[in-house]
Amino acid sequence: MESEAGEANGWHLDKRVPIAMIVAIIIQSGAGLVWAGAASERLVSLEGRSLRTDEVVERTARLEEQSHAMRASLARIEDKLDRAVAGRR
Repeated sequence: MESEAGEANGWHLDKRVPIAMIVAIIIQSGAGLVWAGAASERLVSLEGRSLRTDEVVERTARLEEQSHAMRASLARIEDKLDRAVAGRR
């Protein structure tokens, strides 16, 4: 059924396709792969920064709780000192 030997292989390159077009497609594909690799690196960097930010947020929350506890302790100490000074008068 096949009339030409070239059709038996299934895939062939037409001589009307310029070499410049083939080179342009290869360069464009390479540039796309480089861009995708750079985007992937940026995502990895941002994920790492996000993890560090989560740690800082957790530490800040702990420090705020400790600060509130210290203020409460200081208020109790001041109250006791005020009562002690008032009792001496």
